[in-house]
Formats: sequence, structure tokens, C-alpha cells
Amino acid sequence: MFITLKEHGISQYQLYTYHGISRAQIQRLKENQSVTTHTLDMILNILGEGVTLDDIAEFVPDEIEEG
Repeated sequence: MFITLKEHGISQYQLYTYHGISRAQIQRLKENQSVTTHTLDMILNILGEGVTLDDIAEFVPDEIEEG
């Protein structure tokens, strides 16, 4: 996601200063922690038309413990 943001000339500073994405959410994204779909939607709207969820996120299934 951060690569896509950089390609579109959008910095982390701009995300929290001008677009209302909290620093906590940015940190969660950096650490691959859970974020809401609302946050992802906001980022997609910031990036604009033609950018999809596949461009900024990857689904990795949880590992299932065998017991």
C-alpha cells in the first residue's frame, strides 16, 4: 500500500494531516495489524479512480493449528 501511495505522490503526513486518517491507523497498517474496511475505503478514495483493493492489500489466511 505504501508503495502505491508513493507512486501517487501521497505521503503518510498527507494522510493524517489532510485526509483524516489517524496516525494510529497508519501505524496499524505499517505493522500489518487489523484495520477497518472504512480505513481501506478512505485510502482508495484518496488514491482515486482506477485503484482497487488488490492494489493496496493482500489477503493472507490465518494459519490453522492442527490439534
